[in-house]
Amino acid sequence: MSNEPVERAGRLVNMKPAVNILITDLDNTLYDWFEFWYNSFTAMLEQTVAISGISAEELIPEIKKVYEKHGTSEYSFLIEELTPLVSKHPGQDLRQVYEPAIRAYRQARKERLQLYPSVLSTLQAIKKQGTLVVAYTESLEFYSTYRIRNLCLDGLLDVVYFPEDHELPEGLTADQIRHYAPEHYKLQVTQTKHTPKGEMKPNPQLLRDIIRQVGGDVSKAAYVGDKVPKDVKMAQDAGVIDVYAKYGDTVKDHRYQLLRRVTHWKSAAVEKEKTTTTAEVPPTYTLESSFGEILDKFTFLPKDRFRLSAQDTPSAAE
Repeated sequence: MSNEPVERAGRLVNMKPAVNILITDLDNTLYDWFEFWYNSFTAMLEQTVAISGISAEELIPEIKKVYEKHGTSEYSFLIEELTPLVSKHPGQDLRQVYEPAIRAYRQARKERLQLYPSVLSTLQAIKKQGTLVVAYTESLEFYSTYRIRNLCLDGLLDVVYFPEDHELPEGLTADQIRHYAPEHYKLQVTQTKHTPKGEMKPNPQLLRDIIRQVGGDVSKAAYVGDKVPKDVKMAQDAGVIDVYAKYGDTVKDHRYQLLRRVTHWKSAAVEKEKTTTTAEVPPTYTLESSFGEILDKFTFLPKDRFRLSAQDTPSAAE
């Protein structure tokens, strides 16, 4: 996988690997998910503390319980399920009581959600070559779809794989909480597929299944992501060209400790993320400062178009 120049016909030629499928993580690879999450979460938390008079230290472990229950750190109905708030306001509509907290969350989300520089132009350049662009994320369908749609990635991604959404709270239906027509909440061009329930990265078999489903070959596929144990190691174990998005790895940010305190991730996964380094798992390719650097790493080739069938579902880990 070397980019070292070789001599051909008396001159040096740079040999770049040829790929016709680019598989990319979403959060912290195409956009700064952590910055988006941290500012939205803390805005909501500060308002919730101010209204309730309950300290953040008391609320944080209760928040973690709700996130673990639903398998996401972005649960839309968090306030309604926080035990200290339910106890403080018996019989009251918590969404109404804590509307300023919800509004603060939405405002921060709107302000902070943006692509990393060069992502849009880079994906456009890769698509122009006819290369298949696939996204694979652990973020649930609703939240991923919201970001893909609002970041104008619908259509730039050929297909996205994500987990199904969590169930709605008892007594609520999608129609009751939606402000727009159902089509507004779906991607219009990008195909969508669900990963097996409960499956998390790193899962090399699932990555190989994704490549098989889109009619590809692991030797012609590259996978890019920001986490060493989840992304780099998974790609290497799957026999796929690995690309480390170093610019998006936020685990050393001091604010990241808040996410660790409330996350739904299992403690073993949190610890592995903290301790696994590039010295232990050296990436084959590294994007130091921007996603756009990937254009210098590979020759992007066209891939025949495809259409996934309803039966095409990645398998669980073997």
